[in-house]
Amino acid sequence: MVYKIIRYDKESDEITLQSFNCYDEAYDLLEEIYSDVCCSDADYGDRPYYEIIEVEK
Repeated sequence: MVYKIIRYDKESDEITLQSFNCYDEAYDLLEEIYSDVCCSDADYGDRPYYEIIEVEK
């Protein structure tokens, strides 16, 4: 299986260009990116929303 991260707005960036061998690798990258965001003080309007999807090779 191959996994990719896509943006909800369908734009591309350095994150969406990557492929991952497992879901956990993709999840770990997103967790690293968003780990500095605290729910109480986050301005989510400044950050794109991502989704991990499974793609065929």
